[in-house]
Amino acid sequence: MLTLIPSWFIRYKFFNSLFLGLSVGAIFTLYAPLEPSIYSLGGVLLAVAMLIVARLYHTILNTQWFFRISLFVESVLLLVMLYFMMHPYTYQTALILYIGYQVTFIFGSYLVRAETLLLKTDTLLTKLDTAKQLGYLLGMGISYLFYKIITHYGIVSNQDQVYFLHFLLVGIEFMVIVLILKSFRKVQS
Repeated sequence: MLTLIPSWFIRYKFFNSLFLGLSVGAIFTLYAPLEPSIYSLGGVLLAVAMLIVARLYHTILNTQWFFRISLFVESVLLLVMLYFMMHPYTYQTALILYIGYQVTFIFGSYLVRAETLLLKTDTLLTKLDTAKQLGYLLGMGISYLFYKIITHYGIVSNQDQVYFLHFLLVGIEFMVIVLILKSFRKVQS
């Protein structure tokens, strides 16, 4: 049986939100080759998958499954980013990235519900939401500065800028995975 360690979990959510803040602007460049119908189809598949996850709440709204799903989501993100960095920027690459991100979005509502249930107190939820917002704001600020700095050094192509940003994103994602592992501890039942 696993137990959640709130202090580590709040750090994890800070870095998770930092990642989100850094990456949010990159999506427009990453998905540029895709035609609009892909977003419609992806949205339908996402909604159906989220319905399925919601129907499984009676089984998965516990610490064990929360840990597994959190680790799965972050691992998928890491894999699609590494794929992007190792392959040429093509329609196929954009589609794989889109599918990877959609897979992670499937569990978005579940993860928010589970973290609320597992943290339980308003004090911990306040600390959690504060850490998430600070991470997001810091990520947005860093991404702005990052783009301005690399533009100053002559890297002006959106694709190149987003590619170089991924080195930072991959580093943060490794930190996120380490923090997930530290956020849970086995306990004797």
